[in-house]
This record gives sequence, C-alpha cells and structure tokens, in this order.
Amino acid sequence: MSLPSGEVRKILSDCFASIGAVSNPQHGFEVIGKAGRMRHMGRRPEVRGSAMNPVDHPHGGGEGRAPIGLKHPKTPWGKNAYGVRTRNKKKYSAKLILQRRVPKKKK
Repeated sequence: MSLPSGEVRKILSDCFASIGAVSNPQHGFEVIGKAGRMRHMGRRPEVRGSAMNPVDHPHGGGEGRAPIGLKHPKTPWGKNAYGVRTRNKKKYSAKLILQRRVPKKKK
C-alpha cells in the first residue's frame, strides 16, 4: 500500500488500519493569538539555542547575533539536527516497509 508520505508498506491482515488524510486540513492555519493560550494548551516556551551560553547549547555564545559556526545545525545534545535517520533498523515492523519515504529537499 502506498501512503500519502510516499512510503510503501505492507499491512498485516489481522490489523485494523484507516488510511487517508486527517479531517479539518485548515487546523494548522488557526491563529493562537498569544503566548498564554499556548500555555493553556500545555506547551512551555521554546528558547533558541543561539540565545544560550556555549555550556547550554552547541549554537550558544559569541558576540551579538553570531551564526551557528558549525558545519551542520545541532540539537542541544550535539547530534545533527537535519537529515539524520532516527528510525531503529531492527524494529519489529521494519520488515513491513518496502520503500521508505523520500524527504523533501530544503531550498
């Protein structure tokens, strides 16, 4: 079965699967309006790595608005942030995936 993401996978016959688009595609365009409304939803503030000190994040430090200064953007734990596959190759359902999705190219 081909999924909307471009992945091709098998589905076990004893599984109950519903495939397709999620309803209300306009949900992502809803304007939250203020930080307090996000707090009510349970989401805490997100601090940029470049605003931190070097001890707190690989992007931290520097004078003024300094660039990342590294070859690739990093997570707070020093791992590459983009283009790294994170799915476990030994996962039990890996044998059901016939073709992985093709990620979008960044412009």
